[in-house]
Amino acid sequence: MSILFSLKNSICYQNSMLRIFHRKHLLLNLNKNLTTQLSQQQNQKVVSFDDNVKQRRDEANRSILVQVQSAHSFHELQSYCSSVGTVKKMMHYSTGVEPMHFIIVEFAKASDLQNIYTMSSYIEDTQVVPVQSSYLWFRAATKKLSKNKNKSIHKLNVENGNHILRDNELLQVLNSCADVNEQMVNLHNSTRLNEVGTRLRFLVAKQIEMAISGMFPNSAALPFGSSVNGFGKMGCDLDLVLRLNDESKVITDETRLVYHCKALSGSERSISQRHMEVIGDILQLFLPGCSQVRKILQARVPIIKYYQQLTDVECDLSMSNTSGYHMSDFLYIMGAMDHRVRPLIFTIRRWAATVGLTNSSPGRWITNFSLTLLVIGFLQNLPKPVLPSLNALVKLAGKNDKYITDDGINCTFLRDINVYLATNPIENTDSLKILLLQFFVYYSQFDFSSKAICLNESMAIAKPEHSALYIVNPLERGLNVSKNVSPEELEKFRLEVRNAAWLLESDETKDSNWGIIPLLTAKRILSMNNGNLPRTKLLEVSKLFEDDKDGPVYKNNDVKKQVQNIRKDTKKQLENTLNVNQQKSGR
Repeated sequence: MSILFSLKNSICYQNSMLRIFHRKHLLLNLNKNLTTQLSQQQNQKVVSFDDNVKQRRDEANRSILVQVQSAHSFHELQSYCSSVGTVKKMMHYSTGVEPMHFIIVEFAKASDLQNIYTMSSYIEDTQVVPVQSSYLWFRAATKKLSKNKNKSIHKLNVENGNHILRDNELLQVLNSCADVNEQMVNLHNSTRLNEVGTRLRFLVAKQIEMAISGMFPNSAALPFGSSVNGFGKMGCDLDLVLRLNDESKVITDETRLVYHCKALSGSERSISQRHMEVIGDILQLFLPGCSQVRKILQARVPIIKYYQQLTDVECDLSMSNTSGYHMSDFLYIMGAMDHRVRPLIFTIRRWAATVGLTNSSPGRWITNFSLTLLVIGFLQNLPKPVLPSLNALVKLAGKNDKYITDDGINCTFLRDINVYLATNPIENTDSLKILLLQFFVYYSQFDFSSKAICLNESMAIAKPEHSALYIVNPLERGLNVSKNVSPEELEKFRLEVRNAAWLLESDETKDSNWGIIPLLTAKRILSMNNGNLPRTKLLEVSKLFEDDKDGPVYKNNDVKKQVQNIRKDTKKQLENTLNVNQQKSGR
């Protein structure tokens, strides 16, 4: 018995060590390979937003999602599918506590997919709705369903494609970097929405298109927001806008046959609400994997929220938010304009989440969307700008760039940024670390009380109305995208950017807590309590501003002056707050 027990422990130990070795090997390869992607991206011609979406939709139209027993099932699945058509790629992922395993199978031709649908069947159960979709499951072989004897010649392109790095794994990646710039690049590459995550979201969109294709063959469910604008992270929600006639046939004098259609009755809003009501019922009653359907039809933009459990994606579906699609195009362009933009925004958004400036639920705090616009506004206003204003892109727009939404919003601007960069090369060569520090300094000194951030003009303008934080919506200039932000949350932002600037500049040693790691791991140092700083925090923060005999070593005089100004202003503000608290306590 003792021998068997020892043998069992030995085997468990070996398996444990193998798992640890595999994980370390994975992290080392990730850190080694991801930094090489940056140089490759810099030399590539930028694909336009529309072309990128078309490519992804085409991939989805040639793909199926198959539930399997495990990743090892790909051998049989590949052999089976190869008997019908040419398999191009196979990507595996799993989801759920008791993991369900899936493989995305991409075929070379759309006709191959039609053959798959023809030979697929339904389960023999009268209690299910027999819906044809691109979501299938691969049942075990039996005497009737013998294994395909063809040898598998295709490799599994991706395994565990939806794995999200845990915090400790991410810290290992960041600790093994050579400098802060590499840390920010690897943070972006390690947490951004990957290939499998992107494909799953377009398969979710395709499911809706297939469901209504009988009546609306030209319909399109178009992803927008973080899933496609280049700023999405693993696990992000999917925003969809459904167009019933996105690429309809153009009726001309040469067309004599015209479809009979029902006339619309009622206001545009009421029509949209009725349509959304029906779409919500289809999601709830007929489409596999769609659950937790919630119809929010009285909102400014009526939406349907639901969870696609087979892909593990939370979805927001609308029918009237076409300006959101064009906003995604604008943000995609800004992110693709320079290789530093996305790593910078990912770092700042991760920092903001760490210190509690952003929140996954709606409220009075700054959203990731507003934070992204703040970063873009900062990059536009540098002495040597990294990004152009929206108006600069509007002036260069061609006839193919003109878009007016159904509700009259002008979304016209240059889509091909290669045209812009050919005549307007970016002269700013600051490192990511310098840009990150400059961002914190810029907004620590920004006059939020009277100024608004405007990406159209690439400058701060006078506030059109009273709001704590005013960021002009680039496409709908009459709207403030940050109207929800409270004065307390804005003050918290101002204090946190000052603290972040100090943390980043004062870090001169490379130990286990260096570079951007303190920004991503430290708990909130400055917090608000009825508009005042808690007394327990004042002593800790004031120590940051005590005179040091030797003083830190600064890399340039500009940074030294900026940090000295931050220290001076913050110390003065802390002293004023302390005096106010003392006066209140003495009453």
